[in-house]
Parts: sequence; structure tokens; C-alpha cells
Amino acid sequence: MPQQLASKERALFTQVVKNYEGKQYKKGLKAADTILKKNPDHGDTQAMKALILNSQGEKDEAFTLAKQALKCDMKSHVCWHVYGLLYKDAKNFEESLKAYKFALKIEPDHIQIQRDLAHLQMQIRDYTGYTQSRRAMLQARPGFRLNWTALAVAQHLGGELEDAERTLTIYEESLKTPPPRTDTDHQQAILYKNMIIAEAGEIGRALEHLNAVAKKVYDKQLVMELRAEYLLRLDSKSEAEKAYWALLHRNQENRAYYKGLQSARGISDSDAKALQAMYDDCLTNYPKSDAARRIPLDFLIGEDFRKAADDYLKRMLGRRVPSTFNNIKALYSEHSKQEVIQELVEGYRKDQSSEATNGTATSDSSKDDFETSILFFLAQHYNYHRSRDLSKALEFIEQAIKKNPKSVDYQMTKARILKHEGNVQKASETMEYARSLDTRDRYINTKASKYQLRNDEHENALKTMSSFTRQDAAGGTLGDLMDMQSVWFLTEDGESYLRQTKLGLALKRFHWIYNIFDLWQEDQFDFHGFSFRKGQIRAYVDMIRWEDHLHDHPFYTRASIAATKAYLFLHDKPDVARGNLPNGVGGDQTDAKEKKKAARKARIAQEKKEQLEAEKKDAKKTAGSSTETEPKKEDKDPEGKQLLDTEDPLKEALKFLLPMLESSPKSLEAQQVGFEVFIRRRKYLLALRCLLAVKFIAPDSPTYHSQLLRLQHALQTLSSPLPPKVSEILDSEFKPLLPQTKPDLKSLNDDYLAKNGSAGAVFAGAEVRRTLDSSSDEKIKEDFVKVIDQDSTTLEEAQQGLDLLRYWDLPTGDYIAAAHKRWPSATLFA
Repeated sequence: MPQQLASKERALFTQVVKNYEGKQYKKGLKAADTILKKNPDHGDTQAMKALILNSQGEKDEAFTLAKQALKCDMKSHVCWHVYGLLYKDAKNFEESLKAYKFALKIEPDHIQIQRDLAHLQMQIRDYTGYTQSRRAMLQARPGFRLNWTALAVAQHLGGELEDAERTLTIYEESLKTPPPRTDTDHQQAILYKNMIIAEAGEIGRALEHLNAVAKKVYDKQLVMELRAEYLLRLDSKSEAEKAYWALLHRNQENRAYYKGLQSARGISDSDAKALQAMYDDCLTNYPKSDAARRIPLDFLIGEDFRKAADDYLKRMLGRRVPSTFNNIKALYSEHSKQEVIQELVEGYRKDQSSEATNGTATSDSSKDDFETSILFFLAQHYNYHRSRDLSKALEFIEQAIKKNPKSVDYQMTKARILKHEGNVQKASETMEYARSLDTRDRYINTKASKYQLRNDEHENALKTMSSFTRQDAAGGTLGDLMDMQSVWFLTEDGESYLRQTKLGLALKRFHWIYNIFDLWQEDQFDFHGFSFRKGQIRAYVDMIRWEDHLHDHPFYTRASIAATKAYLFLHDKPDVARGNLPNGVGGDQTDAKEKKKAARKARIAQEKKEQLEAEKKDAKKTAGSSTETEPKKEDKDPEGKQLLDTEDPLKEALKFLLPMLESSPKSLEAQQVGFEVFIRRRKYLLALRCLLAVKFIAPDSPTYHSQLLRLQHALQTLSSPLPPKVSEILDSEFKPLLPQTKPDLKSLNDDYLAKNGSAGAVFAGAEVRRTLDSSSDEKIKEDFVKVIDQDSTTLEEAQQGLDLLRYWDLPTGDYIAAAHKRWPSATLFA
């Protein structure tokens, strides 16, 4: 039986709860221990103490104490509630849900438990349960608008749109006096109700409702946009046209309004004449509009395009608009338009007549400005991947810099050109010089840091970023970047360490990124209640839908791919990855004795380094022991050594791989690295699934050829037979992918290489050769060198070839020499 507390202990227990809520954990523990001295089996006090211990990071001890509390008092809603909170913190939502429901059975009307249960159900997208919880909370407290709105959101997200609208309507009808116009919560509820009606497909009723409430809503822009959209969907084209003209009167640069006007007029995308007439009308009404001049370039062709492009380019270049090239580079997807633009701008460069400045008076200054704009445009033009000629690009940007040496834009463009040449060191230096011209600009600061990381200058990158970070942050600049969740920096930093095969540091960065995305997922808990209290319902629904696709984010996919590659390297070459062998030592470049020497030398160096770091930490602790300030939190594994100590790297890779494959199934590189993990784990059905995805996304990909033959080889060389069910699926799904003639794998690979001589094909064929015949290294080295001489081989492909040779521990001297001859500026081949 649970012990009853005396009045003094009851007061102390109340103080424990207050101390926990106020984050005064030491006082809370002291008060809890005082109670437990006299009442050692008091479950509620044990539960509160467990909650405080959990907040202090003592997770295991907290769970042990919470279980003890339940043994002491199984019928305490406090014990079950705390148990659920602990499981929620441990992200075991299923067990947390059970605990909350047990607590509610004991205390059905407890508001906080009901709220925690509802928030958890929303977090795991249990809309049915969430609707039930919100209905119970509404029945308990029907006087609060928040409970009505929350129930409507639960019904809306659960697909019960009619019920959601009915809930909002019932509340509106229950109001005795209409809310004032200053009630923003009411305005948001009105707009949310309109959103529900529209999503239900009742556009006519949505328009009627919008017209009825328009005067009550401050956001006139949104009302006008919704009205125009509804009219268009209802095929009321004349009214829709007026609505879009009204919107254009407010903002002449919004492409969506022009698209809406086009639809309202019933003009198809192929009717260039009618479209041109429409945009002429727009220019008549809004002569300063840039969009009305730029958009016609998308659909005009032939001489009409040449004339319009000529007028647009002269206008923009004459005004020295730096973003001119960025505005029109989308047109380069059509080669004919790219050629016209190049011809026009090259013509301006050769002819500096007064006509080139659009007929305005031309002083020497205006001529120089126009010429500089042309040079800048041409530099970007020849640097762009669809029209790349880096020698010309560098020539033009140097001429532009001579005219204006202090231009940040010109220096940045030069850095980009150098980067595309492969000269990452010079590119980094140039971008840093551009940053020095404007040290207060955060964008150029970020670009300089990024280029430094691409050149593996970690310390310089952190120093550059320190201009915009807190100096007193725990962990210094890097710690502050983590606190600010600077995903781009951590990604670039991790990829840099991966290039240097410093896998511990690389994995450390990628795990930070994983934790940041995990935190974004968890941060929803803060908004499940906050958004309703503040009345931001539509924004909340948008956030929920965005969170459902959180792991589709390109940065998450990029970091997960890199992390998976790091674990693959750790699995394939554990000695190099853990620092027992320096990178590049192996294969036929050294013998066994040299390997042992290198390993011993690396181990001694690592031990010395660890000893020095330990001494530094002890010195810091000694120096700080005399002060009363609370010590800063320190990372116990700053170099990621614990991450390298895993016994099963491929299992650890699944932490990144599985969510990525689920959220980004159309990512080619994700499916390719997934295949590499699964074939090493001998999960052949999962490997086949990735292979089928690769075939669907890019059937002509050289990687598909390589992985297809490697999977067949793995199945032919099994040490033990597969289960019958697995064999049956492989027979039905995998065998049709292979040629019906069924020649040996070597012949298939040779035939593929005879028909495909691209760099990617040679690299893929080499992977198959090494799988089938380990004595084919000499042939592989020769083929790789020949690839360099092919005109179609790009710098990126050459880098890929070098990475493969190093990964396979093959000599790289001849390959680097050939690549340096082809790309003399590239830092990688210097």
C-alpha cells in the first residue's frame, strides 16, 4: 500500500514539483531525498526524483527509480505519467503512449496527462487517437477556443474535412457577440475554415465564404490571391482576369500572377503570338516591370526571340545589373537560344557605338560601365556548364577586374572559374580576397569559408566563420555553428575530412547533422500546443506537412550518403580508417615489413597525441577549479574515435541509409550506396531492390552494369545455399535482368566495355574486373590512363578515377602525370 504523507512532507512534495518545473534540480533532489528518508516507498516522490535525474542526464538511474516507484504504487497516475515522460524522452513513443493511457485510466480528467497524450499522438501521426483525445479535452473544457480549433485540426489532418468544418462552425455560432476586427486569432480561424472548404473540393462555397469574411481579414494580399485562384478554378475567366490584374497592380514581378492571367485569358503555352500580345499589354500598364520583359524570352523563338533578347540584354547591361546572367541562364537549356545570346553579347563587345547604350547620351564613363558589364556577363557565360570555356571566362573576368579591381562580384566569379579549373587552392585564396573587400557581408563570408573547406583548410574556415559567431560559446566557433544548426558548414567540413580519410572527424560531423534533423523532428512537440495558443493554425498545418517530408531535404540525403560511404570505407579498410596505416600504404606499393613499420609508427604518434591532449585538458581543469563559474559542456569524443571503434560499421551505416532510402527513393546515389551496403551484408533481396531502383532511375548508368554483374557473381559464389523463398524471388525478379544468352560474366563485361568507352563505363568495368579477377590490376591502370586522353572525360570523372585507384591501393603516378598534362591548373593532380 502507498504511504500517506504527513502535512510537512506534502508541502515538501509540492516544492519538489515546483523545483522541477523551475529547473532547480539540486533543490528538488534535496527535498525529494528528505521525503524519502521518512517515506522510502512513496511512489510519487520516487517518480518525481526520477524525472529530475532524467533531466540531469542520469537516464538509466531515472528508469530504475521510475520502475521502483510503480512497484510501490501501481495505482498512482503520477508514477505512470512520469514513466510515460521518460519513455517519450527516450523516443520510445509506443511505450510512452501505453503509460499515458494507464495514467488516464486512473485519473481520466487530468488535463496535463490528456495534453501530453494528445501531443504524442500528433507527433506519431496517430490522427484517430489524436481526434479522440482532443474531443475528450473539448468535452472537459468547452469554453476555450483552443480546444475547438485543435479538434478541427485533428479532424482535418485525419481526412474528416466535413467534421472539421462543422466543428469550427459550431464554435462560431456559439459566440454571443462577434469578435472584434483586432482579434487575429479569429481571423486565422476564418482563413483556416476557408482552407478546409477549398481542400474538400467545394470551390464555389469557398469563394462565397471568402467574399463573406473578406472585410474581417487584415491580410488583403492573401484574400486577393485566394479569390483569383477560386475564380480561375470555377472557370469564371473574365472575373479571374480582373482579379489577376488587381494583383499585378500590387506586384508586377510575381510570375505566378502572369501565369494566372494567361490561364484566365485561355492562352496556351504554344500560342506565342497571343502570349506576346498579353505581355505587351502588361508592359503598357507597367513599363518598369522586369518580369514582363523577361518571361517572353521563355516562349519566343527565331527572330522574335533575337529582337526581344537584344532589347532585354541592352537594357540590363546598360544599367549594370549584376544578376543579368542569373536571370537568363535558364534559357541555355535550348541550345539555339544560348547561341543567340552569345552572339548578341559578343557583338556588343566588338561594337561600342552609341546605339549599344539604348540611344542614351554616352560619356566615357557610361561606355566603360557598359563594357565592364559585358565582360562580366561573358565571364559568367563561359563559366556556365552549358557553355563552358574556362580560358575565355578567365580572360574576360581579368579584363573586368582591371577596370574595377575592388568589385566583390568580379573576384567571386574569378574564384568560381578557378574552382571549375580544379585549382581549389587558388580559388580559396581569391574568394578570401573577395571577402576582405567587404568584411561585413555574411554571404561572401560564408562563400569564403566554403571554398576554404573545399581546399581542406579547416582552421582557416573556422577563423573566417568566427566573424559572425559568438566567441564565448562552448566549443568555440565550431560549437556555436552547431548551436546555430549550420548544416551546410558541417556537411562541407565532414566531406573534407572524408576526402582526407579522417573518418572519425567526418563521421562526427555527419552524426551531428543527423542529430540536427532529429532535433527538428522532435521540436514539433513545442508547437503542438504553442501554435493553438497563438492562433497560428494555417502555419501549424503547413509545418506538420513539411515535417512529414523532413528527411527528403537535400542536405540530409547528402550527409547520409557521405556517412554511408565513410562506413563502407571503415568496413573495407579498417586499418587505414582507424589510423593504423597511413592512407595510400598497401597493395603492391609496400611489403609486409613496411606495413608493420608504418602501423607501429602511426600507433606511437597517435598515443603521443592522445597524451598531449589529456595533459591539456588536465591543465584546463586545474586552471578552472579555482573559479566558481559552472564549467562549459565538453565533448567527450571530439575526434569521433568512439564512432570508429564500432565492430559492425555496416550496421551503423543503416542508421543513415534506411531513412534515406525511404524518404528519397528516387536518389540515384542513395540507391547505389544502398546496394554496396546490402551486398556486403549479404542481404541479396535488399541489394536487388536497390539495383531495380537504379535501373528505373538511370537504366544506362555504368553503375547499373557494374552492380548487376557483381550481384550475379555474389550469387554464383555463395558459400551456402539461400533459403527457398529468397531463391524463388531472385529467380523471378533478378534473372530477367540478365541477358538470355547467359554467357560468362567476363564476356559480358568485355562486350560492355567494347561498346562503351566513356570514363564512367571504364570505371564500372574495372570494378567488375577486380571482382572477377584480382590479377587484372595492370590492365586497369592502363585503361584509366587512356581515359584521361579522351576529350569527353571531365575533370570530375578524372577525380573519380584517382579516388578509385587510391581506394584499390594501385599506383597512381602515371595517372596523375597524364591528368596533370590535361588539367595543369588542377590542385589534385599537381
